[in-house]
Amino acid sequence: MVPGHLTVRNEEAPGEDVYLQAAARAAEELEASVRADFAVVVPAFNEAPVVRPLIQELREAFERYGLEGEILLVDDGSTDGTLEVAREAGADWDRLKLLRHPVNQGKTEAILTAAEATDRTYLIVFDADLQHRPDEIPRLLKELQAGWDIVCGRKVGPYGKQVVSSIYNRLSRLIFKVPVSDLNSIKGFRREILEEIRLRHDWHRFFVVLAHSRGRTATEIDVPLFPRRAGDSKYSGRLRVVAGVIDLLTVSFLLFFSRKPLLLFGASGLILIVAGILVGLVALYLRFVHGFGFRPLLTLVLLLETVGFVLFGFGLLAEMVAQLREEMDALKRKARR
Repeated sequence: MVPGHLTVRNEEAPGEDVYLQAAARAAEELEASVRADFAVVVPAFNEAPVVRPLIQELREAFERYGLEGEILLVDDGSTDGTLEVAREAGADWDRLKLLRHPVNQGKTEAILTAAEATDRTYLIVFDADLQHRPDEIPRLLKELQAGWDIVCGRKVGPYGKQVVSSIYNRLSRLIFKVPVSDLNSIKGFRREILEEIRLRHDWHRFFVVLAHSRGRTATEIDVPLFPRRAGDSKYSGRLRVVAGVIDLLTVSFLLFFSRKPLLLFGASGLILIVAGILVGLVALYLRFVHGFGFRPLLTLVLLLETVGFVLFGFGLLAEMVAQLREEMDALKRKARR
């Protein structure tokens, strides 16, 4: 069993007291430094109806488990007064820090904004809709304290987008060989990982994939999923499914070919060049052996050879870019050391 898992592994969440007991035990085992050296990142977009109970439950969890980290709530361009409600609800709580985007930018940008606003070692990404409970925070911290770089929550219980989510997660495990089964849930990780990878818009879904490709370790724990208390999901719709598939292909390309682009472009170019030579030999055979000239074959030869050499040349240029990238990454690692 992967460290941190509960023994229950079915799709129905066990009694909530099971998780509360696990949270209490985890909190008792936390070192003093870990209790304080973390920040909870809460991206929020038009979540005014749920912000007040969100802050209240986070505050109660911090007091119940003796946590001393900070809360970074990022208002991502809300138009329903989310920031104002949050400011009022947390006016007398000095652990709450409010950040704001003037326009909606997305969850990925909210996470990056929060990471830039803190120097804490660990970050816990916590959704504002309270489909997860703040009681999961000490359980995530316990696994991070144990040495894991990333700890993901595996949703247990009824889930409205289970089919789409399961397909996406299975494809990711199949393609990228990540050691976790749920990539887009509550998670905790070392903040320094964000300095090693580059997250583009909506690429928070590929955070674990990109970090794992850099050698970062990951595990998961079971976390109960509760119904959304108010409002609508911000991450649903057919267009998001299409965008997710396209992003999946993009990340696949970057991970598999960005370091060795000649494998793709060079191999493709060589195949076309060889195909052009073979077609040319066939054309010569037909012309000089059978006296049969077929001009379209010559046109096909020109096309295959031209495209083949262009692809091969593009692959060589891409190799130069990849070499520059490696040198830049080496300089960045040296600067961090």
